[in-house]
Amino acid sequence: MTDSKSEINEIIKQLQDKDPEIRKQAADKMATISDDNIIMPLVVALKDENPQVRFKSAQALGNVGESAVEPLIKLINQEEGEIRRYATFALKKIGSPSAVEYFIKALNDDDWGVRKVAARSLGELGDKKALKPLIDALDDDDWGVKLAVVRSLGDMGDENAVDPIKKARRKEKDKDFKKAANKALKKIQK
Repeated sequence: MTDSKSEINEIIKQLQDKDPEIRKQAADKMATISDDNIIMPLVVALKDENPQVRFKSAQALGNVGESAVEPLIKLINQEEGEIRRYATFALKKIGSPSAVEYFIKALNDDDWGVRKVAARSLGELGDKKALKPLIDALDDDDWGVKLAVVRSLGDMGDENAVDPIKKARRKEKDKDFKKAANKALKKIQK
């Protein structure tokens, strides 16, 4: 565990190095640091040109916890594309109930990756306010999003999801989706 101010400052400096490998290692090291001073440098690193640096930064932010939620939501509201995906992934990893409203809104995002992560996050958080938005998302155009939604509805275990899952299962031709729907129904009806 690294926590001296000079060590943290050195790692933050490495996060801005020209070499992407050094930046990636710095982001990786930050995953072991519990200091709010690393939040903004990691948020900036979510915009890095290197996807591994972005991924490691998202993982590190996920480890920071609750204090990273607000800066991540702010970033998501300002950015587009992959940056939103990485930030949503970090929020999912944090698992904060304070992000439920964001995840519900994200079920309608233009990016399928954001919708998929949001759907899984809502299932893991289990907040009942997400039930109706998740049921509505069973009609998503993206197969992966629908799969995430049906799994999340199963995780939530609410009887109100049974009929919508059965209806979605009848409409869907894919065997994997039908299997996931059956599994979700078993979880709910145990």
